[in-house]
Amino acid sequence: MSEPNQGTWLTQDAYDRLVKELEHLEGPGRAEVVERIAAARDEGDLKENGGYHAAREEQGKLEARITELKALLKTAIVGETPADDGIVEPGMLVTITMAGKERTFVLGNREIAEGKDVEVYSPESPLGTAITGAKAGDTVDYTAPNGKSIPIEIKAAKPYAA
Repeated sequence: MSEPNQGTWLTQDAYDRLVKELEHLEGPGRAEVVERIAAARDEGDLKENGGYHAAREEQGKLEARITELKALLKTAIVGETPADDGIVEPGMLVTITMAGKERTFVLGNREIAEGKDVEVYSPESPLGTAITGAKAGDTVDYTAPNGKSIPIEIKAAKPYAA
C-alpha cells in the first residue's frame, strides 16, 4: 500500500466529498465571510465590534480548513482498495481484542468515515503504528500513553468498503 507520509488512503466517496467541500470553501464560502467582514466593518469602531471579530475568526478557520484540504487531497491515494490478505494497513477494517474487549475500526484518515457509524484510527497514531503490518492471528504489543505494554490480538483485517 503506502509508507507513512507518502499519502493518505481515501475512498472515492470521501475524495469526491472533500473536493466539493474545497470548491465551496474557496468560492461561495470565502465570499460569504468576506461579505460579513465588510458589513461588520461598516458598523464602525472595530475594537468594540463583536461581529467583526467573529467574522475574522471564522475567516481564519475557513482558510485553515482550505489549507488542510489542499494538503490532504494533494497526497491522497484514492480508491486503491488494499488486497484482502489479512494484513493491517491503511484502508482496512480491523478487528482487534485489546484488554479483553473486541473493537472494530478503519485504519485510515477520519475523513473517510464522515457520516458513517464507524470508528477510525490514524496509521500514525500509537495504536495504528503498533498494528500496521501485522496480520490476522498475530499478537502485537501496544505501549499505552501511561507506558504500560498491552497485548493486542489481530482478529481480522478486511478491505473497508464505505
